[in-house]
Amino acid sequence: MDALLEYQQLVLRGVDSTFSRYLFADLPWHDRFLCIKGLRGVGKTTMLLQHLKFNLGDTKQNLYVSLDHPYFFRNSLDDLAKSFVRQGGKVLLVDEVHKLQEWASQIKMIFDTLPELQVVFTSSSALDLLQGQADLSRRVVVYQLSGMSFREFLLFYHQVEVPRVTFTELLTQHKEIAEEVLSVVKPIPAFQDYLHRGYYPFSKDQDLQSFRRRLMQTLETTLNVDLAIINDFSAENNFKIKKLLGVVAESPPFSINISKIAERLEIGRNTVKSYLHALEKAGVLNFLNREGKGISILQKPDKIYIENPNLAQVIRPNPDIGNLRESFALNQLINADYAPQLPRKDGDIYLSKQDVLLEIGGPGKTYQQIKGLENAYVFSDDLEVGYHRKIPLYLLGLLY
Repeated sequence: MDALLEYQQLVLRGVDSTFSRYLFADLPWHDRFLCIKGLRGVGKTTMLLQHLKFNLGDTKQNLYVSLDHPYFFRNSLDDLAKSFVRQGGKVLLVDEVHKLQEWASQIKMIFDTLPELQVVFTSSSALDLLQGQADLSRRVVVYQLSGMSFREFLLFYHQVEVPRVTFTELLTQHKEIAEEVLSVVKPIPAFQDYLHRGYYPFSKDQDLQSFRRRLMQTLETTLNVDLAIINDFSAENNFKIKKLLGVVAESPPFSINISKIAERLEIGRNTVKSYLHALEKAGVLNFLNREGKGISILQKPDKIYIENPNLAQVIRPNPDIGNLRESFALNQLINADYAPQLPRKDGDIYLSKQDVLLEIGGPGKTYQQIKGLENAYVFSDDLEVGYHRKIPLYLLGLLY
């Protein structure tokens, strides 16, 4: 355990409180068992360390461990937890729990046998708490940490603080909100920068080329390590998943042909669908499905996008700008829990709870495609301040 405490001291040195992710203030840190899921590189580890350093205090009652530490080559997590409690431990912070074999049964064992211990752990987006030998759904509270919103990007990169808004406020007060943003920053160049590198906190202090190299490495690790561990995929599976991702990246959202992809990759149609769903769970893809459609692992998604614009431009340089805009809009709405759906007929995105139709486009986008439709709005790129039902696209980045 001394080696773990020494490692904790090393990693805490670089942790500061100048910026924290949107979820940091909202998490019920007092819950007994708490899981933070999310993409690689979005700040899960930093959140744990900030909680340790600034909320808990660096004492022997609190311990941070990463499951790729050599300590776990010879020791199990539940044995560490028992030893930690015997020495007066109260809070155990566990990073990357999916790297541990039989993680579910070990977490369940700790929950059932050490009631005095609080555990907060992080995991890949692909992790399923219902997977494995133990059902943890009734024991663990799960929160998803998404990449940075445009609002967070403005704070992190430009030290510009813009309030979070609701979607209703966006529709009814978009002119006033845009003017408030415009008073402190030029939104159009900042938004273009965000689309290139603003989703991942690790992009700060890196040039664009260095950031894209690191993001590609992060993607490789997600495909080669996370999916291999969680879904038990072989090297051959991962090779075909990469080829599938390349096909998705070069295809317009409506032109995904499962049969042709299956033939091209020399695998079955159901295998293609299962790979697509694995990529969606891992946070590499986003699906847009029609209203009321239940989606199972053997169903074809109606529309498929790369999860965020930064990743889309790494997988395929110079992607279609229309797809990039829609990818951004879908990403921000999903991350803000607005449950976007594919409209049955007109428009690009439908929000059923708000009964609102969205058309996404460039500065020349008109009302033509939503003409005569009630509760329909155009979200337009390259627009600083909107008017009537035409709203700047970047404002969707203020929802979380």
